[in-house]
Amino acid sequence: MQITRVYTGDDGESHFETIEVAQSESRYGSLSKLFDAEGVMFRTTPVGGELDFHNAPRRQFVVTLSGTVEIEIGDGTKLQLHGGDILLADDVTGRGHITRDLEGPRHSLFIPLPDDFDVDSLRG
Repeated sequence: MQITRVYTGDDGESHFETIEVAQSESRYGSLSKLFDAEGVMFRTTPVGGELDFHNAPRRQFVVTLSGTVEIEIGDGTKLQLHGGDILLADDVTGRGHITRDLEGPRHSLFIPLPDDFDVDSLRG
């Protein structure tokens, strides 16, 4: 299973990274290890909505349930996320990213992570 991470580089700009989440065979399919989280939030955003450059308010997984969102980083690179896609919003400093809701309304699930969340733990 892949997730996309948006994070702040040493240059103060946001960048994308694809992470393959480590999973092991289980009794039914494959399963990752259990990660700590700090709750769950649900959000609905209207089609045509846009947030100019901003930082993630906290480290969090953002799961797009339906609709399409476009994330743009400082160098102009754009990425579209659709229902079922997972973003690790990890650019809590620096310039941040732009968010545009292209199809919707977009329904999302936010899973805030502890401040000490280790990104490398996703990789196994």
